Amino acid sequence: MQKLQDYWNERSSQQRMILGAAFLGTFLVIAGFGWMASRPSMALIYGGLDSAQAGEVIAGIERAGIPYEVRGDSIYVDADQRDRLRMDLAAQGLPAASSTGYELLDGMSGFGTTSQMFDAAYWRAKEGELARTILALPNVQTARVHLAVENGRGYRRDQNGSASVTLTTNGQPISREQASSLKYLISSGVPGMQPDRVTVIDTQRGIIAASEDHTGADRASEMKRNVERILEPHVGIGNAIVELNLDVVTETELLTEQRYDPEQRALISTVTEETTDESNSTGSGAVTAASNLPDAEDQPGDASQSARSENRSQANYEVSRVTREVQRQPGETRRLTVAVLVNGTPQVDAEGQTTMMPRPDAELETLRELVASAVGYDEARGDLITVKSMPFAALGEDGTLAQPGLLDRLALNDLLRIALIGLFALAAIFAVLRPILKARTAPQAPVLDTSLPPMPPMMSGLSGTIDDEPSPDNPRIVPIEFPGLETLALPSADPVARLKEMMKERREESVKILSGWIDNKESAN
Repeated sequence: MQKLQDYWNERSSQQRMILGAAFLGTFLVIAGFGWMASRPSMALIYGGLDSAQAGEVIAGIERAGIPYEVRGDSIYVDADQRDRLRMDLAAQGLPAASSTGYELLDGMSGFGTTSQMFDAAYWRAKEGELARTILALPNVQTARVHLAVENGRGYRRDQNGSASVTLTTNGQPISREQASSLKYLISSGVPGMQPDRVTVIDTQRGIIAASEDHTGADRASEMKRNVERILEPHVGIGNAIVELNLDVVTETELLTEQRYDPEQRALISTVTEETTDESNSTGSGAVTAASNLPDAEDQPGDASQSARSENRSQANYEVSRVTREVQRQPGETRRLTVAVLVNGTPQVDAEGQTTMMPRPDAELETLRELVASAVGYDEARGDLITVKSMPFAALGEDGTLAQPGLLDRLALNDLLRIALIGLFALAAIFAVLRPILKARTAPQAPVLDTSLPPMPPMMSGLSGTIDDEPSPDNPRIVPIEFPGLETLALPSADPVARLKEMMKERREESVKILSGWIDNKESAN
């Protein structure tokens, strides 16, 4: 303690402040390390919850008395108690489901509930039940279902309802097959709704088209993947670039065409009519008085006979007519263009250097036929396919692959924490070692030279002689006179010992003499 006190007393005020700051910083660093060492390791218990669910979960954790941390939309608790806490919260129904189903109808009483209120609660419960079913998908985090159903009553039977589903995924997109399944799920749960009246919306990708109604962009992407899948086994991965442009009909078109061909006629009907007419006539005799008598015989008169026969035929013909009706729906291909760029083949020349040469025309023609078959090439439609071979630009030796480093594997918060700890540690070490290094590098007191160089001028007043070879049995006492001091008797056996004893007895005067000696040496140098 005495040494520490002497060391503290010998320091200046600035050095004392530095030492105090160093000890304070060291204490804070050690306390921080101790706090971090005793701090429990935190583990994620729930993430991605909305505000209402997160508030209920935090309230349950506080009731359990377990320390927790909130980082964004994630909740962290002690890793040793996470599993048990999760089971306890599940027993309390936490986190609660974001949508409510048919339990909404349990709180409705028959008194004071109108038919409109019951219908609104019923469809709301239906939306909640459908959302719960959709949440069973592994890549769906949140789901909202909106039903637009006409609540018409009476004799109206047809209901043209529609629905929309909004989904938030965990990064994995919703496939077309899943979108088609969701359409049939919603339409099956709502009476009278057709699958084409349901729209599936992804918050990241927008409207998801089902497998039966591909959009132009989806069809172009699928055709491009098919072409690349055919070319890569032959030319290699990364040696073929495919660009495809698909012109799709976006409007509905109805064409009706009628053609008449006067050169061609068709017999519609034939009418044949045959007429035969025969007539016979006989005239009576002259009228006399005898003809008025009874039983009188008639007198024969003149007789005539005629016959007529007629045949008539009629044929009906009609000019040939062709009627054609063409209806084009959106999504049909209007024109297709494909451009394929294939890398060359490596060849070694006479000097041993490898160069890329274009592929032969026969090979390019074969590749063109494969591409035409893959995309459904139609020359009458105006499709165009171009296949060219050109050497690709050479990449560097390391390529363009980005390998993850240490910074990618560490979290940003951890890096900042490590940097702060390192800075505090360096500051503490620098503050503690700097005064010690200064004390070690400080100029030491001059060592007395045993060779006894000539005295400086200020000591010229000293009188007496010193025996260079004194006798140890009979040491002589040589008187040395200092100006203003009484004569000292020193043994002549050891000059260094004599000087030490003199400096001990007359410390202040010796210090003044040595200081003047040192100053004179520095000025002489």
